[in-house]
Amino acid sequence: MAAATTVAALTMVGLAACSGEAEAACTNDVVHPDAKQVTVWAWYPAFEQVVDHFNETHDEVQVCWTNAGQGNDEYTKFSTAIEAGSGAPDVIMLEAEVLSSFAIRDALVDLTEYGVGEIEGDYTEGAWKDVSSGDAVYAVPVDGGPMGMLYRQDILDEYGIAPPTTWAEFEAAAVQLKEAGAPGVLANFPTNGRAFNQALFAQAGSAPYEYDPANPAEIGIEVDDQASKDVLAYWEGLVDEGLVSTDDAFTADYNTKLVDGTYAIYLAAAWGPGYLQGLSDTDPDAVWRAAPLPQWDLENPTQVNWGGSTFAVTEQAEDKEAAALVAQEIFGTEEAWRIGVEEAALFPLWKPMLESEYFRELEYPFFGGQKINEDVFLEAAQGYEGFTFSPFQNYAYDQLTEELFAMTEGQKEAAGALEDLQGSLEKYAQEQGFTLK
Repeated sequence: MAAATTVAALTMVGLAACSGEAEAACTNDVVHPDAKQVTVWAWYPAFEQVVDHFNETHDEVQVCWTNAGQGNDEYTKFSTAIEAGSGAPDVIMLEAEVLSSFAIRDALVDLTEYGVGEIEGDYTEGAWKDVSSGDAVYAVPVDGGPMGMLYRQDILDEYGIAPPTTWAEFEAAAVQLKEAGAPGVLANFPTNGRAFNQALFAQAGSAPYEYDPANPAEIGIEVDDQASKDVLAYWEGLVDEGLVSTDDAFTADYNTKLVDGTYAIYLAAAWGPGYLQGLSDTDPDAVWRAAPLPQWDLENPTQVNWGGSTFAVTEQAEDKEAAALVAQEIFGTEEAWRIGVEEAALFPLWKPMLESEYFRELEYPFFGGQKINEDVFLEAAQGYEGFTFSPFQNYAYDQLTEELFAMTEGQKEAAGALEDLQGSLEKYAQEQGFTLK
């Protein structure tokens, strides 16, 4: 395991170390103080209500929850705790894309010995693949991000544009909008889109990484494949013609443009409707609707995913069996998931809720009463087959962002940007002790 140890010590670049111990105080009330307590780090919206429901319905174990930060803020604290050998929670919320980055450091428990296999059938095939490696299962899926298209029907109607169903129609719509002198653009292509950009490549068939935590010292990298080059060349053409913008995602300016009509289309994950509705300056007169993500081939559609979170048990958990129970059961009831859906706008990967009539038939007032799950996201979720991420995914995303920015600035062409990305990732992997397949 010497090579794996070397790799494990170096794969967290991009998750900078920070000081501090795991927060001991519970944000929530513990209902049964004499019961076994399991500490949990998570940033889900409305999560305290979910925790309260779990604690009220479990006598033998209680959740002690802390919000240790969102995304990388939490990951840096976890990374510090791993290095220190203490300070990590028993259960931690992790995005599926970073599971390999922590599994390679022997920081996560393989849940198979704690009965996780008994609930595999409660999740979609793609969701389960994202948390598994061979026979090992490193987390329990919670919410996902199957992709669709949110659009301003009022804007498209004004310019006589039908919602595009293919990427060829998408380009034609962008041209039509520009030629009509519209003040905005059809959509935005963020160079810092990270998982968004990766999903676009995957839709055309890109499978950039070959990696198995069971053999952690080896990795296959192919980010300059033809599918990725074709997709990026497509977006390069839209950018060069001024048909889409290239604003950084998730900034104040981007948020404003999402809701003020600058973008007629928002290519979004299933959590996008909740994100959109949460923006305080949303135009009340805007008419939003949802439709499937445009396809390269309508006869052979490919569904992709952007984001999604899990619950993993850390190796520092004192009672791993109790921690595994929490990871498996905290979002394992209809009552918990009604909170997740109605209060937090989460998209469930738990099939009893995902396939329920309640969720399928749910009408969304923000979308004019449209049943967006039935119309768009359920099919996208069922069609998603899973994705393999690298054990240094944050670094890979940072490098991708740099290359896409260089392309949109006219410094590189699409093919050259991806070839340079291939070279930089191969070099980095070898420097960290990986052997290239």
